[in-house]
Amino acid sequence: MSMSTILKKIGHYFRNHKGVVIIVTAALLLELVSVFQYYYTQNMLESELDRNAESELTAKAIIIRSMLNLMEKTLQEHLWDVERNINNPDSMLEVNKRTIMVHQEVKGSSITFVPYHYPEKGRLFEPYAYKTQDGIHAKDLAEDQKHDYTMHPAYTKMMQKNEPFWSDPYDYQDGNGVIPLSTYLYPIHNRQDSIIGIFGLDISLEWLGDTLNTRHLYPSSYLILMTEAGELISHPKPEIVNVEDVNKVVSLINDSTISRKYSGSGSSQVIHFDDNKGRKSIAYYANMRGMPHWQIAVVCYEDEVFGKLHWMGINMLILMLVVFGILGLIIRRFILDERKLSLVKTDKERIDNELRIATAIQSAMLEQDKDIAGRSDLVVGATLMPAREVGGDLYNYFIRDEKLFFCIGDVSGKGIPSALIMAMTQALFGAVSAHESNPGVIMKTINEIACRKNETNMFATLFIGVLDLPSGRLRYCNAGHDAPIVIDGMNVTPLPVKANLPIGLFDDFQYEIQETLISDGYILFLYTDGLTEARDKSHKQFGMQRVNDLLNQLHSKTPEVIISTMIEQVQQFAGEEEQSDDLTMFAFKYLPKIENYTTYGELTIKNDINELNNVNSYIKSLTEQLHLESSVVHNIRLAVEEAVVNIIDYAYPSGSEGLIHIKAMYNKDSLKLVFTDTGAAFDPTETAKADTTLSVEDRPIGGLGIFLVRELMDSINYERSEGKNILTMIKKLRGS
Repeated sequence: MSMSTILKKIGHYFRNHKGVVIIVTAALLLELVSVFQYYYTQNMLESELDRNAESELTAKAIIIRSMLNLMEKTLQEHLWDVERNINNPDSMLEVNKRTIMVHQEVKGSSITFVPYHYPEKGRLFEPYAYKTQDGIHAKDLAEDQKHDYTMHPAYTKMMQKNEPFWSDPYDYQDGNGVIPLSTYLYPIHNRQDSIIGIFGLDISLEWLGDTLNTRHLYPSSYLILMTEAGELISHPKPEIVNVEDVNKVVSLINDSTISRKYSGSGSSQVIHFDDNKGRKSIAYYANMRGMPHWQIAVVCYEDEVFGKLHWMGINMLILMLVVFGILGLIIRRFILDERKLSLVKTDKERIDNELRIATAIQSAMLEQDKDIAGRSDLVVGATLMPAREVGGDLYNYFIRDEKLFFCIGDVSGKGIPSALIMAMTQALFGAVSAHESNPGVIMKTINEIACRKNETNMFATLFIGVLDLPSGRLRYCNAGHDAPIVIDGMNVTPLPVKANLPIGLFDDFQYEIQETLISDGYILFLYTDGLTEARDKSHKQFGMQRVNDLLNQLHSKTPEVIISTMIEQVQQFAGEEEQSDDLTMFAFKYLPKIENYTTYGELTIKNDINELNNVNSYIKSLTEQLHLESSVVHNIRLAVEEAVVNIIDYAYPSGSEGLIHIKAMYNKDSLKLVFTDTGAAFDPTETAKADTTLSVEDRPIGGLGIFLVRELMDSINYERSEGKNILTMIKKLRGS
């Protein structure tokens, strides 16, 4: 048989069985798409793991750095006490006592003088104060002149470098057992700028355990802290992870021959390994910025990171086998009954089926958040009416951390291409806003991803809002979308918005965030241009004026009634004219709830850093009454300290006197702390988050304290009323 004959037979077969060829090809392409989607999803999970791991490392490093900075500040604030009494050696013990009274984590304080600085004290003089269960004690460690501290490496290092530094952590034995300590050393100079001594604080590191073992990425992940030389400082409790696995991680990090790589951002290094039970693990580690250069590492397990993906892959494989089996039966039936199936009918049924699936998927993506339906402070209504089987409009809304996240958008074009862009934008909004509360950052991230490989030049208008439900503060960002409408009683006015560019055009465009206050009973109405551009038979548009007139008539109605009435009016206006564009509306009514709290004590202090002792005692008494867990107590105490220091630093100018009032209120679910002062107007919630990529020296003052409070507490709100600053922090206590 000649080659031409074979080719003719193949061509004849394809002509007579074109539908079979199409079905087989589609199945193979579907399989390839599924495989590609699997590996693409795996790469996305790896990238997400990189970001989450580095985010956790950064957050923990900030908390540790904040505590160390607080200790450094404590020493520096007491340096004046040393300099004031430098000519009276007998007063140095009292100086040490006063220093260690400021903070409970300070266990000891020493002042080491150079030989013969005080001839009457002999060659060596080292006054030292320390805490025990019996109280505060003080003595001269060099009283017998046998303790030659000049031979200590720390003394030698200070004499050589003449700059402050932290010592490597070490264990200290007291009456209660072994306590991990680190010492912060600071040079003391005379008027000729020569070193005459060393001022040191012994800091307890017991708090590191609670800091490193809360709020992890995954159930089994854990963190460890090491010195710059790779010696272990703090690690999880044995019930969380066994000591052998921790030691293995430390050994791998210290072994220069072990294969490792940098994360996507280059901020940390990554090591893949098997733990002692053969469980595949991933370790991210990096050096903390500033002094000391401690190393912090987080360890995750691959079965927790990729477990669901692997299970999905197995299900997809089984499903594909079933699909191929069914496909074989269909092909067989197709061949046996060829007259009953024509090519046109096959294509039409396939397209109709895909559109039905797409319609069902799109409808499922827009299902109402069930948590919102049962809330008393929010009434929501929404609808999406596509012009075709699937549409390019979108909306989404959900509640996280007592904030309503919502968006509405309109993709250019119609049909399946627009629906795909709509689905991507919808998914991106849900994924990004699950971890980010700034609408400007959410919009920027969505735009950057939408611009990648956008060879079709499709774009979308988008409006994103974040409403803080306790305070009514609305932050929003617009990307070329129609301005929402605010219904305030009898007033119907557009929300002031900056247009900005739609997403998908320029990946480096900087979107501007705006802010306003939503009051009790306000309704915010959002829509796409399918509402105002709906046409009748004469091609007249429904128009903005009709929308405003209807909203004025419906100002007292619920969002659901407003939307349903608007749909009825549009349909009456259009008559039998076919819908030309997708129509989407979303509205909510804000009805802030009043929570009943019981007052659990109040405290008034001066704007003096030394008042922190009273604040700590107050918080200790309060948390003991509530029987809270130690980790929760630590977070509350640290947040309160940062808030008080923030008020002292910013509300009251240097040298001025004022009062700070702290009020604690409690209900069965949460603890509310209200800070009131009469200082200068200062909104800490507007302070930008600290740029944790900068070193301590380069980072501007401010922002770090409030960032820490945001990490430790569940919500934070500020208001200025009757000449007073009022800062409210809430910590949820369920299960504590």
